[in-house]
Amino acid sequence: QVQLVESGGGLVQAGGSLRLSCAASGRTFAMYDMAWFRQAPGKERDFVAAVRWMGIATSYADSVKGRFIISRDNAKNTVYLQMNSLKPEDTAVYYCAAKPRNLGSPLPRLRDEYDYWGQGTQVTVSS
Repeated sequence: QVQLVESGGGLVQAGGSLRLSCAASGRTFAMYDMAWFRQAPGKERDFVAAVRWMGIATSYADSVKGRFIISRDNAKNTVYLQMNSLKPEDTAVYYCAAKPRNLGSPLPRLRDEYDYWGQGTQVTVSS
């Protein structure tokens, strides 16, 4: 099992940047594909970005492509989400998620594919 703790959320003006971190503990971090999801009030929890266990392959939602960057440091058991050019519509609770790696399958993008979740960190973008 793996435990996930997000940090780095906060209040930022539109056009600004934030970097979220997700620290993992428990079993070997490098055995997991990692992802970020977000949930705005009254809405579903949506996929934002994912990164393969080696940190090379990534996937992004169209709404954040070109603005957000997901990365990981397996030596530090941490995954990051660099968020640039933030917009008010990026306001949400951001969740970190983990899934045991499966070398034969595409990088997961669906919420139900992930087994472990953090408690979330609030990101608020003011206009």
